[in-house]
Amino acid sequence: MDHKRLKIYNGKLITPYKTIQQGVLLIEDGKIVGLQEGNADFPDAHEINARGNYIAPGFIDLHIHGGGGHDFMDNTVEAFLGIAETHARYGTTAMCPTTLTSEKQDLLETLRIYEEAAQLNDKGAQFIGMHLEGPYFALSQRGAQDPRYIRDPDPAEYKEILAATRVIKRWSAAPELKGAIEFGKYLKTKGVLAAVAHTDAIYEEVLEAFENGYTLATHFYSGMSGVTRRECFRYAGVIESGYLIDEMDVEIIADGIHLPAPLLKLIYKIKGASRTALITDAMRGAGMPAGESTLGSLKNGLPVIIEDGVAKLPDRSSFAGSVATADRLVRNMINMANVSIEEAVRMITKTPARIMGIEDIKGSLTPGKDADVVIFDQQINIQYTIVGGRVIYSR
Repeated sequence: MDHKRLKIYNGKLITPYKTIQQGVLLIEDGKIVGLQEGNADFPDAHEINARGNYIAPGFIDLHIHGGGGHDFMDNTVEAFLGIAETHARYGTTAMCPTTLTSEKQDLLETLRIYEEAAQLNDKGAQFIGMHLEGPYFALSQRGAQDPRYIRDPDPAEYKEILAATRVIKRWSAAPELKGAIEFGKYLKTKGVLAAVAHTDAIYEEVLEAFENGYTLATHFYSGMSGVTRRECFRYAGVIESGYLIDEMDVEIIADGIHLPAPLLKLIYKIKGASRTALITDAMRGAGMPAGESTLGSLKNGLPVIIEDGVAKLPDRSSFAGSVATADRLVRNMINMANVSIEEAVRMITKTPARIMGIEDIKGSLTPGKDADVVIFDQQINIQYTIVGGRVIYSR
């Protein structure tokens, strides 16, 4: 639905600082122009009665591979748009399409398709930049990443990739690899967020990486070292580093399976809502029935099994990505980690917007920001998803 003016009333407005128990949100030309308690006159506006439900900023997913039977590595415009539309039904209004470790040519093709799809994406969650996950990883921490493509950072390669496009906004790598610090420094000069991932680094290596641009821990706890022993001495790993370095951000797959309740509580207790972003890390099985599926592209991806609400390798030795949707993440933080609804929402709105450097336009119900809004009930069932003032989903 396209309307110049939109008024959403009779709902609980979740702002960064308080919840307005009964308020109204006014939108014009795709931007938030006002919000207040009670009601307001807004002539010629299309009106939505929120029926006492919550009105919140749209969910921002920093790390997502697929959904609705598609993966970004399928390298088709249809896949990109299908994923954006699938996740919009669950409250996601903005996302960072994410790659898996692959051949350079496949990667360049994915970036090209992103640019094409972004122009056509008017029915789904908005694309806010690509996230390259790999191929510069520690083999020992590869998880479900394809070992055939894992390698050390190659300056000729990453400079070529970054020169080919402006859409890369974040890149995950293992900071202990040869050349990884130079890689982080180079990403910083290009305005790309470096993140630590699939890594066996120890604290000293993580600290150096943090000082050189690696300010985010990718899917915290997954694919990273904890305390290790070398001979008889103990070393803090990436997990402990994430806790120790106050300014380091972490993103977590709050599907309730990758991290059980005690770990969700611990992360929230130490890092808090302002340093923790909720991500789906969803693969193509999100929004689909359980059974056999493929992680990565249909052409050369890995066969996986979806069961117990998660994707697993066929031998069940490792998780192979999540099938979560954004609403489930918020619900889990409330129900499993005892986090307030306001703080759970912050972890998937304001915090990811800050991490991605788009806090001035997204992430909160503030006048002047993009009108990305989601309306949901007490159980976080999505009633409406609105991107840029346009209703793209209603239940």
